[in-house]
Amino acid sequence: MTDADATNPRQRIELMGMSLDAITETDAIRHVIREIAAGRGGFIVTANLDHLRRYQIDRTYRRLADEADLVVADGAPLIWASRVAGTPLPERVAGSDLIWSLSEAAAMAERSVYFMGGSPGAAEQASEVLLNRYQGFRVAGHECPPMGFEHDDVAMTELRARLTAAKPDIIYVALGSPKQELVIDALRSHLHAELPATWWIGVGISFSFVTGDVQRAPAVFQKLGLEWVHRLMQEPRRLARRYLVDGVPFALRLLAHAARQRLANRADSADQPVPNDPDPRGGQPTTRRNP
Repeated sequence: MTDADATNPRQRIELMGMSLDAITETDAIRHVIREIAAGRGGFIVTANLDHLRRYQIDRTYRRLADEADLVVADGAPLIWASRVAGTPLPERVAGSDLIWSLSEAAAMAERSVYFMGGSPGAAEQASEVLLNRYQGFRVAGHECPPMGFEHDDVAMTELRARLTAAKPDIIYVALGSPKQELVIDALRSHLHAELPATWWIGVGISFSFVTGDVQRAPAVFQKLGLEWVHRLMQEPRRLARRYLVDGVPFALRLLAHAARQRLANRADSADQPVPNDPDPRGGQPTTRRNP
């Protein structure tokens, strides 16, 4: 994608109905910073295999993903499937990487960041780590809302007031999916006028990665697409069902779907008429089928 294209990066591919932006991490960051400067806000979904599975069965989540301003491929299986389908995404764009790279870009552009969610104390600690790491980094605020706050009208009203007063350029929401996307949607629907240029992104457990309370998988695991194995080893009781019962079968289903999609695309291409060379005597060119 060129710099010009980055201003409107809706070059997309489809996996099982979900549209994903064919965009690199660098261009995604460039797009966000430019949109903030232009006074336009947005919402990023960092989609992994579990997000795609939820997209198939949850109409509310499907609406949120369809309305997002950027949907990037966080999970390696999505990258693999895009290649199998013949419509390869350029690279994985993980929320746990974006929290570093987007924070660095925000510091350079003198844009502020608000930290919401995570385990108790994680938002504040993560903001301090990034504040110490990137010169010029601006923290608009941080908080860990209490359990069930999203169903408490008073708590949500107070949260909206704090965000309005802070006027952050970027808001990291670390509540896990789909809760973080639902909270972002609920807040944005009320704060569009107050925060028109703010960008929101769900970052899952990334605050704890930043603080070091939870260790991210080694680089070799990440490169091989086995980061989930490392996470499963850390929290087997909580993640066994997500990864083993739901995740592995769905990953196989996704790859099979991608293979069928590639074959269907080839069949469609083969069935398209191809014009022959024009008749040198001035007649109309004929057509032939692809072999």
